Amino acid sequence: MKSWLRDIVTWSGLPNVITLTRLMATPVIVIGLGYWGREASQFLNGVVAIVYLVAALSDLLDGYLARTYGHESNLGRFLDPLADKLLVSSALIMLIPFGRVPAWIAFLIVAREMAVTSLRAIAMEKNLVIAASPQGKRKTLAQNIALFCLLWNGELIWADTVAVGRVILYVALFVTYWSGFLYYRDFLRASKSFPAEDA
Repeated sequence: MKSWLRDIVTWSGLPNVITLTRLMATPVIVIGLGYWGREASQFLNGVVAIVYLVAALSDLLDGYLARTYGHESNLGRFLDPLADKLLVSSALIMLIPFGRVPAWIAFLIVAREMAVTSLRAIAMEKNLVIAASPQGKRKTLAQNIALFCLLWNGELIWADTVAVGRVILYVALFVTYWSGFLYYRDFLRASKSFPAEDA
């Protein structure tokens, strides 16, 4: 590992900068869908979908940089999940009026994300370490693929992306709640093994 790369990443705070850029993608998606609405052309739908895709992929990059070059921070631990959840939630909610996402699915996914975020805050306060679940990564992958397809709203490689996106969205809903169940289970197990505080 080259020390100068570590110095650049540390000096610039690059992982957090990338995370902040992902946060900035959220209003772009909200404004784009809200302003263009149903009248948006395939090109404009594609622009919004690509903005979403780049923002979603940036999560892999900032996490890699933070771990590889030792730039993990409390700010990053706070901003990273916040950026992810805002990105997903905003896309889900904005797609409801277009009929591409059922309101009840958007509600269930957003509610689950809020519940797990609250639990994660409690775990951090209690200094409980809960390892990331592979199911959590599968959840994120399924959500991102589904939302990219639904945002694209047209044909891609001879496939109707909305039809594909709706199928994957149901898969994402199942994995979202399964991973949430596993997180709560691990939290309860960690809580039982953690020494109780003195009264």
